[in-house]
Formats: sequence, structure tokens, C-alpha cells
Amino acid sequence: MKKRARTKNRYMNDTAFAEFRGSLKEALAHAKGERADLRVTGLRLPERLPAPPKAISPSHIARIRQHMRISQSMFARFLNVSVRTVQDWEQGRRTPSDAALKLLELAEKHPEILLESESSPIPKKRVAGSR
Repeated sequence: MKKRARTKNRYMNDTAFAEFRGSLKEALAHAKGERADLRVTGLRLPERLPAPPKAISPSHIARIRQHMRISQSMFARFLNVSVRTVQDWEQGRRTPSDAALKLLELAEKHPEILLESESSPIPKKRVAGSR
């Protein structure tokens, strides 16, 4: 019969707990407006968050790609998905995740965002007489 490996419970030591408790008290005091001397780092969210992306039809996905004038394999590379995934989306066998829908929305509205790449810049044509 195998023995089950016991996991040792790990608890916070008294010093760490006291520091944590003190930090919580300071945060609460700041939230109540009692402490203005604390350094605060925060993130201001917009008042209204954007709505989740809407589902799009398989034919719409194909039109986005065709409008960009690229193959399924290139479209897959730009979206960082497999060619099979793009094929499945366009055939209706799979639906894009919310993250993929957001990328598809960007590809439709601003295709230049996906077409530009910092790692592989498009070489500029040389003008005659310039170096």
C-alpha cells in the first residue's frame, strides 16, 4: 500500500503577519480618507468598460482576410493561431474566442496594425542617387 505524501502546511511567521496587518490598516485608513501621507499607486479605469466583442459569422471572417489580400496561412501567422484554426473559423466548425474576436475586430478596422511588424520591417525602396 502506497503512503500518501503529506504536504506541510506553511503559515506566515509572526513578523510577516504583523507587517501584513499593518499594511492592511494603512490601506483602510487611506480609503477612509484618514491618511493622505501614503504613497499610492493605482489604476484609473474608464467609467465604462468596452462591451465584449460580438460574434461574427464564418463568411465575415473570410471577408476580413480577403480584404487584407492575404492567404489563410499568412492570416494565421498575423493572428498567432494555426492555419487549421483559421480554416475551422471560416468553415464554421469552430468559433473564435473573445480574444481572437478582438483581434479580428482590429484586423477589420485597422488592418495596418497587424500588417506592420517591428521584428521584420519592410525594407524601404532606395531613391536613385541616395545612400
